[in-house]
Amino acid sequence: MSKSIRALALISYHTSPLAPLGGYKTGGMNVYVRELARELGQRGVRVDVFTRREADSQPEIDLSLGANVRVIHIEAGAYTQKDPNELQAYIPQFVKGIYKFEMLHNAGYDVIYSHYWLSGLVAEKLREAWRIPVVQMFHTLSAMKNRIASEPTPMVDHRMINEMQIIGWADRIIAATQAEYAQLLWLYRADRRKVSIVPPGVDAVQFTPRPREESRAAVGLHPGQRMLLFVGRLEPLKAVDSIIRALHVINVVSRSELDGVRLTIVGGEPGNPERKRLAALAEALGVADYVEFVGAKDHTQLPTYYSAAEALLMPSDYESFGMVALEAMAAGTPVIASNVGGLAYLIREGETGYLVPVRDPEALAERIRDMLKDPARRDAMGQAAHELAQNYDWAQIADRLMEVFSQARAGQRAVSNNV
Repeated sequence: MSKSIRALALISYHTSPLAPLGGYKTGGMNVYVRELARELGQRGVRVDVFTRREADSQPEIDLSLGANVRVIHIEAGAYTQKDPNELQAYIPQFVKGIYKFEMLHNAGYDVIYSHYWLSGLVAEKLREAWRIPVVQMFHTLSAMKNRIASEPTPMVDHRMINEMQIIGWADRIIAATQAEYAQLLWLYRADRRKVSIVPPGVDAVQFTPRPREESRAAVGLHPGQRMLLFVGRLEPLKAVDSIIRALHVINVVSRSELDGVRLTIVGGEPGNPERKRLAALAEALGVADYVEFVGAKDHTQLPTYYSAAEALLMPSDYESFGMVALEAMAAGTPVIASNVGGLAYLIREGETGYLVPVRDPEALAERIRDMLKDPARRDAMGQAAHELAQNYDWAQIADRLMEVFSQARAGQRAVSNNV
């Protein structure tokens, strides 16, 4: 561990690292912030995670992430879940709350690590007051979402302007993959000298293969049943409707191939509009009997779901990295995913899973059939996926991030971009 970084302010304004995966606006970024904070805390780095308070029941300081880590809930608007774009108006209140906490506790930090564009706006104010460097990670880029959206919105454009400004003043920027690195340079004119490629990590101890039959029973599968799995937020960008349409394709071609098969969708509570739309689509296409919605799950439950599944399905329109795919791979589960963004770099075609074109239910159906028809090949892919995921253990990723933090504090630019 670099001795130059002793205290880190981690900004996750619009969503808490303690929130369950698959809930409203919760996903890979929440996991990233939580697991990195834990890893650095175990190394003796003092980590304060500042996030917006969403309920009166949330304590000001939560110590549940372990030694040296505090999750600090700061007032910023009413205690309700809000669309991230609505939260910019409350940034001054949020920043004021952080100032107050830092002064009362005489905290002091070496580096600010901010996540998502809204947190970048928060970090800019803190940087001016504290005179310490900011390392920024966006997780998703508005320009990329805008490129795939059917109708770009003014709010997306507004977000992109803010992202460009953050890229201009941030001391260092973390890109998750070579693809995101190229997007930052191409679409945002980022200074390549201050962009470092460091992928997210995975807890290789928590996410490891578990006994298949025990896992199947634990998630409610009966003997002989097999499970296809989706994990994540339920929103159109995730293209879960492509999975349902793929099941319809299989059902039309060879209904017997779906005997005993269940698609389990983790994420999205009953009132979620996308969940309602997907349920209606499954009913209309005659595959509702194969689809089960189980809602958001605690992160500790996911290894069991991964181990029980034949494959994880990620047909997203866009993924900057795909942490859920990495977790599934670490648990020994192959992945069938869209050939986009970070997924194109993470998954090795035919070795750890399959890559399919975006919004192509026929291609997705073909790969699902391949996985279901050849258990031996599926198991070989799962083993290869598990082995590849070991390269992303959080201990290794944290080493690389600590080097970036140290460079930022020393005023150095990026020196290499080897993933």
